[in-house]
Amino acid sequence: MLLMLREIQCFERVAALLSFSRAAAELGMSQPAVSQAVTRLEKALGLRLFDRSARAVRLTPEGKALLGHAHQVLDSVTAFGLEGARLARPVIHLAYPPLAGPLVARVARRLAGRGIAVELVTAGRGAAARALDEGEASAAIVAVPAPPRFVTGARFHVTVDRLAVPVDHAWRSRVTAAELGGRDVLIPGGRWAGLPGRHRQVADDDFGAALDLVAAGVGLLPIPQLVARTVRRDDIRFVPLEAADLRLTYTLAWQGEAVTPELMALVQAVQQALWTR
Repeated sequence: MLLMLREIQCFERVAALLSFSRAAAELGMSQPAVSQAVTRLEKALGLRLFDRSARAVRLTPEGKALLGHAHQVLDSVTAFGLEGARLARPVIHLAYPPLAGPLVARVARRLAGRGIAVELVTAGRGAAARALDEGEASAAIVAVPAPPRFVTGARFHVTVDRLAVPVDHAWRSRVTAAELGGRDVLIPGGRWAGLPGRHRQVADDDFGAALDLVAAGVGLLPIPQLVARTVRRDDIRFVPLEAADLRLTYTLAWQGEAVTPELMALVQAVQQALWTR
């Protein structure tokens, strides 16, 4: 038995309003058309759904039993349409390190205004590269140098102007780079070869793990204020760090063969967000 959506919709509206005329007005149909649709449904089911009189319209017990199923059918149809619209909308899957969060938020808002959805997932350098290789990400923000197999663009810098120290460390005010001499310093990705101190390399973009090392007394960590503002820990303090030209550089990376209009819109949106910040 094939039941048409319009017939079920008319039944549900009449049941909700207990009025053929009000249901017709809400559906933008004539009253006879609504009545005929309900009659067709009753004939197809072999049931009487309403008791009709000159004064009132009432659901029969059979009508009451079927009303919940009608709601489910109509809800499923609505969900079907919404999901179809979502799937038809261009989507960019963007992987990014946590410190780039404010930037990608601005980018997502810009692209949403152009009808392009952005699915965001935080990922360090290694996870972002894997996501690009496996097609799980359309693009990624990664630390420079990016893996050479990817195309890059929209490079930007993040100034490193804080030093993470254990909460009981003697340093409580501004520190200069020269004062790091003779101390253990955690360096993300092996950068900053000229920075004083005994260097210990830590993973790019994994500041959480590096801060655990700071709290354990393994070393001190130069870090951007942008990251320090997001950290809430009672075993670490952040002191201002004066170090000339100490920064982390990031870039947008993507697979060269995966160029789409949406990807180019992403590159443009990142560039615009950097220019207007």
